Amino acid sequence: MNARRQTVALAHPPSILSFANIGGKFEGQGPLSPYFDEICPDSFFGEKTWEKAESVMQKSVLRRALERADLRPEDLDRVLAGDLLNQCIGSSFGLRDFGVPFYGLYGACSTMGEGLGLAAQLIDGGFARRCAAVTSSHFCTAERQYRMPVPYGSQRSPTAQWTATAAGCTILTDDGPGPYVTHVTCGRIVDWGITDSANMGAAMAPAAYDTLSAFFRETGMGPEDFDLILTGDLGELGHAVVRDFFRRDGVELGPRFQDCGLLLYDRERQDMHAGGSGCGCSASVLCGYVLRGMEEGRWRTVLFAPTGALLSPVSAFQGESIPGICHAVRLSAAR
Repeated sequence: MNARRQTVALAHPPSILSFANIGGKFEGQGPLSPYFDEICPDSFFGEKTWEKAESVMQKSVLRRALERADLRPEDLDRVLAGDLLNQCIGSSFGLRDFGVPFYGLYGACSTMGEGLGLAAQLIDGGFARRCAAVTSSHFCTAERQYRMPVPYGSQRSPTAQWTATAAGCTILTDDGPGPYVTHVTCGRIVDWGITDSANMGAAMAPAAYDTLSAFFRETGMGPEDFDLILTGDLGELGHAVVRDFFRRDGVELGPRFQDCGLLLYDRERQDMHAGGSGCGCSASVLCGYVLRGMEEGRWRTVLFAPTGALLSPVSAFQGESIPGICHAVRLSAAR
């Protein structure tokens, strides 16, 4: 294999055996509410802190996915998980009692794509039989870490996005009825010098364009080969920027091109500005709306390409720009 290639075509595509998601109050008021397994109106999820609440989300969503597949924790070979918190404590504290070999991941809002792609490659390579990919985000934990304290009530920029309080989990296996992960594209870090942390869509859009372009170039497929091309979480501005990049290349993405950050909320009724964001946004959309739609035959081929902004409070305070990343996986009803 050419080492410079970003895209891997899996020899024996793993099957998504099970999936589950959970959301908070505002996710339950959005258009995708029927596609959540659980909606909790309490932002603390019965805990004393928001950080513990996020760990509960990860624990709950993995348990639900295991139950749906009629599996026990010991049936998993690996769990790959991540979140937005420092040192990924949402994942490590949430999953510590399961006793499953654990890989902690950080890809910001692209983490579900990263986890799903790595899990699929582990299984395809014969290094594991069953793997879980889990990720989450929580509005209040993200605000506490990245921006002003929540009670501060600072005015939000029109380009700002709302961090989803949500989590998603997929369980992959070496054999099953599908849908299947057939291709994985590992994204490159792309930085176009955006420094506005309230404009994540602009910072991540170049990475989404880079990864999607690499996938199309290396596989020979085009947008017309997909029922749905789903980025996340670019929001209104970033989504429009990627569409414009491809239009300049003479490629029209058309109505098949959508974004998790634009699907999760009703932006006319809910004040989410440019749309949703956070690890849990694309994860919960995938592990409810998308995978259930594939099970129901609504879509047969989906290109899932979540995006992440690789910044921290320290880098932002030091005036650094915001690098972007996007990992993509091709999902197919047929192997």
